[in-house]
Amino acid sequence: MKVYVCGACGYEYDPKVGDPDNGIEPGTAFEDLPEDWVCPLCALGKEVFEEKAE
Repeated sequence: MKVYVCGACGYEYDPKVGDPDNGIEPGTAFEDLPEDWVCPLCALGKEVFEEKAE
């Protein structure tokens, strides 16, 4: 699963970790996040995230 980075603040969503503080279980792919999920640091939506280059 790929890591995605917030273009605004640099937060990295790692599917291996998830976002447990916001109810997202480890193992949840970025594509499977709810449409209303927002960056836990800057509160912007999924549209500002980009796939992290390997």
